[in-house]
Amino acid sequence: MELKLENKVVVVTGSAGIKGSIGHAIVFALAKEGAIPVLIDRNRRGFDYEKKLLEMGLDAAFLQTDVTEVDQIESAIRKISEKYGQIDAVINNVGVNDGASLDSSMDDFVASLKLNLISYFATVKFALPHLKKSKGTILNIGSKVALTGQGGTSGYAAAKGGVLGLTREWAVDLIDYGIRSNALIISESYTPAYETWINTFEHGNQKLEEIKNRIPLESRMTLPAEIADTVLFLISERSSHTTGQFVFVDGGYVHLDRALLSKK
Repeated sequence: MELKLENKVVVVTGSAGIKGSIGHAIVFALAKEGAIPVLIDRNRRGFDYEKKLLEMGLDAAFLQTDVTEVDQIESAIRKISEKYGQIDAVINNVGVNDGASLDSSMDDFVASLKLNLISYFATVKFALPHLKKSKGTILNIGSKVALTGQGGTSGYAAAKGGVLGLTREWAVDLIDYGIRSNALIISESYTPAYETWINTFEHGNQKLEEIKNRIPLESRMTLPAEIADTVLFLISERSSHTTGQFVFVDGGYVHLDRALLSKK
């Protein structure tokens, strides 16, 4: 199936994670399809990814940006406009489950919202004139925590709940411009950050197996590559009549009956 993403300029926030992260998988999947990924992230690792893509003969750009600073996001979008003259899609991929809980300070809670929610709004706001011209797409990366709760992470849960609200609000606001807005919701995906978290437990491997056994489909975690594949589909013309949707790539974790698990 041809996705027709060639030469589409796709802005991806939170895209300079460690190799194997969701952002990394998305960026290199985009490049493989002929799109032009533009990485926005504060980590200098993005320069290495930009260099690698250019050495592969592919077009890409990295703009080192602290997305908790709105003026830096505005500056990054302006530079993208100057370089490419277009933006065809925005993938808001920032997400840090930072543990800002009811026991945390107000400053910690607000900081979590700045990173995990306000950055989404700002990126779309500044990219919007370009998205209107291109009839582009918006894809917000969400989390099951917005729907299930987790405990001890009020900031992240509130932010991800807000992301889902923005997704449908933008689908309504922008429908007359032909702009689609969707969210992709992830439950359990084994990324480098997830591995770091598992290793904080005394019996990490046992904890990991317990989590896997709660996932109905194949008792395994979602691969970043599987997430990237769905991302590409949702921003492509192949999903041209899909907007305002929450798409789950989670092996049935959120919706399927837990009675399934007793059969294993």
